[in-house]
Amino acid sequence: MIRLGILFGGRSGEHEISLMSATSVIKAIDKEKFMLVLIGITKEGNWLLYDGPVEKIEDGGWQAIAEAALAENPEKYELIVLGSGGKSLKDRIDFAFPVLHGPYGEDGTIQGLFEMADIPYGGCGVLGSAAAMDKALAKEVFAKESLPICRHLKLHKEEALRDIDRTIHRVEKFLPYPIFVKPANMGSSVGINKVKNAEELKAAIIEAAKYDRRLVLEEGLDCREIETGILGNHNPVAAAVGEILPSEEFYSYKAKYFDGGQSKMCIPADISPEIAEEIKSIAIEAYQLLDCTGFARVDFFLERGTNKIYLNEINTIPGFTKFSMFPLLWAEAGVPYPALIERIIELGFERYEDRRG
Repeated sequence: MIRLGILFGGRSGEHEISLMSATSVIKAIDKEKFMLVLIGITKEGNWLLYDGPVEKIEDGGWQAIAEAALAENPEKYELIVLGSGGKSLKDRIDFAFPVLHGPYGEDGTIQGLFEMADIPYGGCGVLGSAAAMDKALAKEVFAKESLPICRHLKLHKEEALRDIDRTIHRVEKFLPYPIFVKPANMGSSVGINKVKNAEELKAAIIEAAKYDRRLVLEEGLDCREIETGILGNHNPVAAAVGEILPSEEFYSYKAKYFDGGQSKMCIPADISPEIAEEIKSIAIEAYQLLDCTGFARVDFFLERGTNKIYLNEINTIPGFTKFSMFPLLWAEAGVPYPALIERIIELGFERYEDRRG
């Protein structure tokens, strides 16, 4: 039986979302095929083995349980992340499934650790993870290959905050309001704001700068939010195409996870077959451009009135919660949640064997 390491939590601002996603993944996995090894990472970066109730993961109670277990029986619960001797990560698991959103989980860092430890893992590799996570870099790649992206501006935190009034003047010369202000390396809409005037722009830049030293500012389109999922290594395929109907003005952090299910998902999206196929084609091309493997969710804007398609971003570890689009898109495409997880694991082993030659 494969010892499947599920990693959750992490040091990023998306820690709580990871707990929600991991709980859903753990409940969906076929326990007759996989022996689960649950590994929680605290906000401080401590790695802890956890074998308590699954329900205590989502509410954060897992950490106290894991710390108490380690203190009581260090011989059983000690985990050495890199190394050997029976307690290392490689000694304890056969495959790593990171359910870690944002920095230190979705940005290539932990993928590099798995590569160093010679552990097969699910999802994109180091390059694909890092490139997709950095919205500024990804847009540069998309632009060079003439993929459709909206008008945007990149800022460095130090320069932007040194003279905030000058920064605002520069932004206003290039982008009309409304403007979206984003950290370059975050997900789940953390640190993102839609602004309509200079005062809001100033506050949004300061807020986004708390999360990253590089910022992305984008024109605010009158658009629909469209998404599809991708699976595959050498021959990726797209899932159904869905639409987000947010409960707020845009699909914010609150609207995604804490609005009590008021945000709706339309799967399949109410768009023509031709537009759906074009979105899938662009999604696969973008996925391959960034050297993505395993799985990802690709997000688009569809402009109202013109139906013009804009590629937004690629999420290499998309949400797996009960409200999340990615598993629902694949369910619509005929791949139920447990089978989706198994396919991600198969693709991870496939990439591992390819690298070994």
